[in-house]
Order: sequence, then structure tokens, then C-alpha cells
Amino acid sequence: MDEHTKSVRNIQLAVWANEEEAALIRERMAAASMRNFSAFARKMLIDGYHINLDLSDVREMVVLLRRCSVNINQIAKRANETRSIYAEDMDDLRRQYDLLWDAANKILVGLAKIK
Repeated sequence: MDEHTKSVRNIQLAVWANEEEAALIRERMAAASMRNFSAFARKMLIDGYHINLDLSDVREMVVLLRRCSVNINQIAKRANETRSIYAEDMDDLRRQYDLLWDAANKILVGLAKIK
């Protein structure tokens, strides 16, 4: 546990806002997938920002990795049993590998845009 988790929060800070500002704050909380105003305000006041990551590309890459892994295991099993590998299997594996690298590149480009 870090010292923040151990401490008791016994000091209240208040923020006044007009309707427009309050609506904007609620929108930003929703965009950050946060419902607790106190946690959101503390994060923003201490760190100055909150990053909400869209991990859909990472999930897609994990799916591709699993497929690739399954195919590699199937090819290895067949190679051990028959001492031969089919060209179609290698072509399929190469296509999946290319998809995997495309997904990885997409993620890296997205991360490079974060300032």
C-alpha cells in the first residue's frame, strides 16, 4: 500500500461552478469513465490530467496473437507427427503474422500521438 491509500481524507475542498461548467465537468467525467466526482477532482487537481485509453486495438492484437499461437502449435504438432509442413499452413501463418504486425503498428502510431 502506498501512503495515499493509508491516509484518511479529512480535509474537504469545495469547487463552485456555473451550470455550463458543471455540465462540462460531468461530460469530462463521463469521457474518463468516472462517476465519483471526488476521485475525478482529486486526480485532475493532483496530476493535472486523466488519460482514458481505448484498448480495443490491444484486444484485437491479443486475439491475433492467440490465433497465431494456436496455428503454430498445430503446425508444430503436425511436423512432429508427419515430419512435414504444408505450404498452405505456412501461408496462413504468414498472413496472420502480417495482420499481427499491422495491429502492433496501429497501436504504436496511436501511442506516438499521446502528448
